Amino acid sequence: MVKFCSLFSGSSGNALFIGTDKTKLLIDAGLSGKRILEALCSIGENPAELNAILISHEHIDHVRGAGILSRKQDIPIYANESTWCAMEKGLGPVRLENRVAFCTENEFEIGDICIKPFSIPHDAAEPVGYSFFAQGKRITTATDIGHMNDEILAHIEGNDLLLIESNHDVEMLKVGPYPWHLKKRIMGDNGHLSNESCAEVIARLAERGGRRFILGHLSNENNFPELAYQTTLNALNEKKIAVGSDVFVEVALRDRVGSINIL
Repeated sequence: MVKFCSLFSGSSGNALFIGTDKTKLLIDAGLSGKRILEALCSIGENPAELNAILISHEHIDHVRGAGILSRKQDIPIYANESTWCAMEKGLGPVRLENRVAFCTENEFEIGDICIKPFSIPHDAAEPVGYSFFAQGKRITTATDIGHMNDEILAHIEGNDLLLIESNHDVEMLKVGPYPWHLKKRIMGDNGHLSNESCAEVIARLAERGGRRFILGHLSNENNFPELAYQTTLNALNEKKIAVGSDVFVEVALRDRVGSINIL
């Protein structure tokens, strides 16, 4: 049995959980340590059993609580060396033995879970998505993606579950309150994936056999959960793919724990 749950996912903070009976992992820790600990307990997980925190990139909405969790629970933090250099000062002191660096694109194991980090286009030092292999299942998380490319598609195709970014509605972003330089950043090749782009990718993957998708990292200012969901639903309907029978789609929310997926 593999358990996956989005604890929080959005522009204001991110933390995901994946675990087996033997291994418990946190992907990003972008909220306070207290909120993440409470969220773990709410899904029946003991924070003292966490084996590692994996960091996708150094932005504050992904690392805010990582240092305090590592110190409080004595948890190793895994990131590539470039990300370590970019985030280390902000984390505060981390025990040397809890500072673990990996090479992007190289697989490694934590307990009975095999992890494959892969490069994503985002304005960070060396951002990554993650594929997790355990008990014959494959789960991939990929957010903060400026644009989709063939390399990412190769990593996100063929999963039993995919959490993928559906950050913003382009028209909402264009007419919204953000300054123009920030709008350009979000819409740029190293920014964030829009609802429309996410929907196109999901429809493509569903045609190739993908069955379970979670829309993540929604913007609070430039999106609505219902809008992200409907955009993906429309793209699937155009392909005659039925949500609820052919595929399953849910939205990971910014401020609350999502559903528990058991694979």
